[in-house]
Amino acid sequence: MSKAYMTVDHDRLFKELITTFFEELILLFFPHMYEYIDFEHVSFLSEELFTDVTAGKKYHVDILAETKRKGEDRLIIVHIANQSYVQPSFPERMFIYFSRLFEKHRKPIVPIALLRLPSS
Repeated sequence: MSKAYMTVDHDRLFKELITTFFEELILLFFPHMYEYIDFEHVSFLSEELFTDVTAGKKYHVDILAETKRKGEDRLIIVHIANQSYVQPSFPERMFIYFSRLFEKHRKPIVPIALLRLPSS
């Protein structure tokens, strides 16, 4: 088998896992939040792209889910960021994503960072 054939796209698989088991993820890790989300109205939005003009870098938002709070018609956005390595600027990047998502959608944003750091 060629080396290219054996390459595994871990990010894509992780995103599939999260979108498939979104409700279970929230229940397991965020039980207080679970009580407020209407899982009958969850839809995943297309990948968003942000450009950092000053640094010249482009960033992709990992997972965006649009849903409602139980008993309300108002929509909320759940942003899940998947981080697999230590990055000192990660908190700042999450804040920038939060700001730009709010600027674009004008809906409450719930940011979640999932850290999959390698074991030592």
